[in-house]
Amino acid sequence: MKKLFVFFGRCFYWLWKFMSTGCLLFTNLVFLMIALVILAVYFQPEIEVPDGCALIIAPAGDLVEEPTAINPLSRIFNGIAGVPVPRETLLQDILDAINTAAGDDRIDLIVLSLSEMRQSSLNQLHAIGLAVENFKKTGKNVIAVDDQYNQGQYMLASYANEILLNPMGSVGLRGFGIFRLYMKELIDKLAINFHIFKVGAFKSATEPFLRNDMSGEAKVANRLWLTNLWNFYSKVITDNRNLSADFISTFIDTMPELMDQADGSASRMALDANLVDSIKTRHETEKYLSELVGRSADDTSFKHILFKDYMTTITPSFTGEAQEQNAIGLIVAQGNIVYGDKVPGQISSKTLGKLIRQARRDEKVKALILRIDSGGGSAIASEKIRQELLQLQKSGKPLVISMGSMAASGAYWVSASADRIFASPSTLTGSIGIFGILPTFEKSITKIGIYSDGIATSKMAGSNNPTIALSPEQTKTIQISVEEVYSRFLNLVSEGRKIPRSNVEKLAKGRVWDGKTAKELGLIDELGNLDDAIAAAGKLAGLTEYSTLYISEPASSGQELLKQLGQSTVHLIEQNQFFGMQVKPMWKIIGQHFDFSLFESDPANIYAHCLIPHSAIAF
Repeated sequence: MKKLFVFFGRCFYWLWKFMSTGCLLFTNLVFLMIALVILAVYFQPEIEVPDGCALIIAPAGDLVEEPTAINPLSRIFNGIAGVPVPRETLLQDILDAINTAAGDDRIDLIVLSLSEMRQSSLNQLHAIGLAVENFKKTGKNVIAVDDQYNQGQYMLASYANEILLNPMGSVGLRGFGIFRLYMKELIDKLAINFHIFKVGAFKSATEPFLRNDMSGEAKVANRLWLTNLWNFYSKVITDNRNLSADFISTFIDTMPELMDQADGSASRMALDANLVDSIKTRHETEKYLSELVGRSADDTSFKHILFKDYMTTITPSFTGEAQEQNAIGLIVAQGNIVYGDKVPGQISSKTLGKLIRQARRDEKVKALILRIDSGGGSAIASEKIRQELLQLQKSGKPLVISMGSMAASGAYWVSASADRIFASPSTLTGSIGIFGILPTFEKSITKIGIYSDGIATSKMAGSNNPTIALSPEQTKTIQISVEEVYSRFLNLVSEGRKIPRSNVEKLAKGRVWDGKTAKELGLIDELGNLDDAIAAAGKLAGLTEYSTLYISEPASSGQELLKQLGQSTVHLIEQNQFFGMQVKPMWKIIGQHFDFSLFESDPANIYAHCLIPHSAIAF
């Protein structure tokens, strides 16, 4: 027995020794890393913009209007651990860089390198394109340089004075499409009973659970806005490249013949069609750019400054304290609308409500811009946000909505009562409809030999139990509730937009509209960008001089320090690439179609959601 105690004692001793040594080693490593980061930040050389250089605009990852709430240091550690983190570029940063460079005598040229730009929307690309047009008006040139271009990348490249393409590259024009995953057969095989409650013939968000294909009503509705977006896209390119109005569609339809004429070379086909201006290898491209702006000081490349470096030399828009006593507040809301606490990448009713109250109570803020990019979500969360916005308006402060790529369903619910609504021609909005989803698994568990049974004091008891079937009383109650919320939706749109309810009923039913059509129907007031919305807010507030500032959650001093350290570290270790491509993983495609069901939690299981993410368009 004594030997046994000695044995276990030694085991515990060495286990404790191992754990304490490991903790000490980990602590020292963390301390060393922080020390190295601080030294790197302290000794980081000041960025200088060479005279007569090129500014390289190379967006990495998705274009976003609000960065995902992930600390830069977390991005680094997650990357080391193999945990995927989103790569993002803030849209406003690109606009700030281009607009500043237009008046910067040190910048002679902009180089667009777009191969690392992933998910984007038409209105984002159009906004950057307009900034490029203003840059060109100063007499400076813009050159697009890449191995190949997908449709989004090419739309932005078309604004350039010249487009260069690698001999092995291509311009991937193929048209727009909307494709969704349908899983009724899978649900039947799993014996899951999806109880669907909806109002609106065009409210197609629930179709994946009810059908194996797209309904005729959904095809009619989708064809209208999809065609309008394609026409908008095609016009931008044909105008920029001086092509005939029907050129893009003809080019796509006759692509096999055109490829044959170019001896199978996609780059030669693009050159023959005047989609690009010249074909150059990477070495030839660098030589050409060197002839335009000269060589760098170390003679390793053409004279240039990277977009991220240039951003450290300028002051971003809408940041810092209000410069005047009068300010226009700006809140950015992007993602699905969720009830309760904040979820990264989503619009939390609790968090957004807090920011709106902050804008209402701030005496310097005379008007508010809500920049929203969302397909909707929880009906209760949407109403809670709208109630906060109504309180802001009652305080005498005008509210202007600036819609991003999408502001539909719950996002339109939030927007409808605003003083003014701005959207781009390619914004997807409307989708005035309501649905509820409540799956039960009583048949599924029976298949594997599990049964649910018991007693209750009423027919409504057990309504939150997914292992028992919904009673007829429960089903009827939920459907009545869904219809009441839909009626409420119609009323608030009618009152907010000053449209007779009978007219709202005709354009509602869950139907999605593009921005141009939405303006014709009276769902929005003007076609315009964020700057147009800011100008309108200033006018509504009766201001001639004012500043614009972001309203966001204040970070603690510790969080701010970590953010600054992380940003500096990322800036030092990230590699800026000129060329490259990436295949979108299958899990991400599936997630784009069903992410709303993962993050949203409506207390009544009732949603105002448009399940047409802009990223679902074959872009």
